[in-house]
Amino acid sequence: MIKKYFVLFRKNSVTYNYIVSSYEEMNHQSDQYYINQVLEGQINAFSILVERYQALVYTVVYRMVKNKEQAEEVAQDSFIKAYESLSKYRGDAKFSTWLYTIAYRKSLDVIKANKRMITSELIEDIHEGEIELVNDALSYLQAKERKEVISNSIMKLPEEDAAIITLYYFEEKSVKEIVEIVGLTIDNVKIKLHRSRKKLYSILQHHILPEISSKNGRAI
Repeated sequence: MIKKYFVLFRKNSVTYNYIVSSYEEMNHQSDQYYINQVLEGQINAFSILVERYQALVYTVVYRMVKNKEQAEEVAQDSFIKAYESLSKYRGDAKFSTWLYTIAYRKSLDVIKANKRMITSELIEDIHEGEIELVNDALSYLQAKERKEVISNSIMKLPEEDAAIITLYYFEEKSVKEIVEIVGLTIDNVKIKLHRSRKKLYSILQHHILPEISSKNGRAI
């Protein structure tokens, strides 16, 4: 079974350890190279694809399902599904886009199965001037702290908004690629991107500005 080629996820950690075969020394090759290797019977070659995308897939899934244990399971199931369906991959889209599509749909399945209501913070409208204030406030933080603040704020977004923001701004997927992943029209994705960005800044505004003000002893 393909599961034996995946190491178990560490509990309470976003770091995965997968079995890495001798293919590791050749991991500069393209995705298609390893796909061809797998289809030709070199199953261990799939471990390179897992290693290449494990953290990114987990991030998208976690920001949707908002539970570490479930995110680990969904991410692993997504790779297993990708392996089992690899012969159906035609290369019309990037492998990463195809993989994210699987992970996105599996995340939605978990959300629906949980019958969980979206529990995001009360999000108010925010103006461009206020967005600049938030950006200025973020600049006061060290890179590690800034990344943590932004990640925590994304977790407070509704599931689909969190996924789209992550795919566009952090995974650098194009609007066209996001359309393929989430199954919406180009116009809908653009609208969601705009609204999700404003929602994120609204959340950041309520969390980061008071903190920066207290650190500096003044209001921003």
